[in-house]
Amino acid sequence: MYRATRKSVDTSESSTPPPDAEAGPAPREPGRRRWAMDTRPLRRPAYRRLWSSTIVTAVGSQLTAVAVPKQIYDITGSSAWVGYAGLAGLLPMVLFALWGGAVADTMDRRRLLLITNTGIGVTSVLFWLQAASGLDSVAVLMVLLAAQQAFFGLNAPARNASIARLVPPEELAAANALGSTVMQTGLVAGPLLAGALIPVIGLPELYLLDAFALCVTLWAVVRLPALPPLTGSTARRAGIREIAEGFRYISRHKVLLLSFLADVVAMVLGMPRALFPQLAAETYASYGEGLALGLLFAAIPVGAVLGGLFSGTFSRSRAHGRMVIGAVVAWGAAITGFGLSGSLWLAVVFLAAAGVADMVSMVFRGAILLSAATDEMRGRMQGVFTVVVAGGPRLADVLHGTAGAAFGPRAAVAGGGLLVVTVMLALAAAVPALRRYRV
Repeated sequence: MYRATRKSVDTSESSTPPPDAEAGPAPREPGRRRWAMDTRPLRRPAYRRLWSSTIVTAVGSQLTAVAVPKQIYDITGSSAWVGYAGLAGLLPMVLFALWGGAVADTMDRRRLLLITNTGIGVTSVLFWLQAASGLDSVAVLMVLLAAQQAFFGLNAPARNASIARLVPPEELAAANALGSTVMQTGLVAGPLLAGALIPVIGLPELYLLDAFALCVTLWAVVRLPALPPLTGSTARRAGIREIAEGFRYISRHKVLLLSFLADVVAMVLGMPRALFPQLAAETYASYGEGLALGLLFAAIPVGAVLGGLFSGTFSRSRAHGRMVIGAVVAWGAAITGFGLSGSLWLAVVFLAAAGVADMVSMVFRGAILLSAATDEMRGRMQGVFTVVVAGGPRLADVLHGTAGAAFGPRAAVAGGGLLVVTVMLALAAAVPALRRYRV
């Protein structure tokens, strides 16, 4: 049985407790509050500072995420160029996330976070300069986007891997719930704020606001404790060999492998966002195409935020493997219900339920990656995690778009949801390591 104890998480960490261990064990919440978000990790100053900075940057990053495609469309008048921009950012993000995971395992993660956040901030300032000067160059935008996503690829593995050094194992799920809730809130609030600000202050200033938000992140990172490789780790360079070793490590640990496969199954087979425009224009046209499209895109993030706000109902569970399995199956069932819904409001309810399930899955998959891997491998695990999270929905766009054209959008959505349920249950039955995993 795979069981994560303090020793099995990383045998060398006994001499290096979490920097905020002096905070001591948090008291248990009163019974009436156990349904609410578990805030125990916020009692640990280093994690609290890192999390607080995320509140600002989660919104700030979405300002740039809206500004770039808007500016490209304004220059070209072509949605195709907007799509090409997504590809321009995806490849460097994937490559640098894999390499960044290896780098995060070989150097002080705090130092790496300082370097990469500075790089992201500089690119935001350059975005502002090109927009404010009226350069109107798609090529410059593509280069800046590629550079920014490369810095993000280097940053994400180090940031996520650091959490296990800031909170104890029993609080990892709660810490992931706190972080994921903030990020999902940013996905909802950021675009809405961008849409409201563009007519008031103009598009270039969105980039500048993102740069200011990154200053908050830098302040939080500066105040983190040093996070060098733990005592006993062998000094090495981050290269192809280290990246390959990360994949070999995953293949040798069934729990880690299945946690990645669970996300691939859920996102590739069951993420129907590519069909939202067609569904809004055809199935839900009577409600108003614009209203329908907005509700469909907003429903999953809103559900995820609600799941985070009430994460106290599940984040204390120690059966991390079963929680992942249950969440993915619930996601598939909710997507199936969405595909069968002829009513827009019922469809929104099913998508929101899927968002709750996705939050549960994110929380426990993240906790498994931090608890089941040793500290010297956590960066590489987070690098692969970043690639899977970014790449899965894009593969789903191709798969669902093709299936929607062949079978119709509702049949494609419902069929994908059923496939998620079937494949996840089959994996759980065939390989018991995940369902047995506890902390």
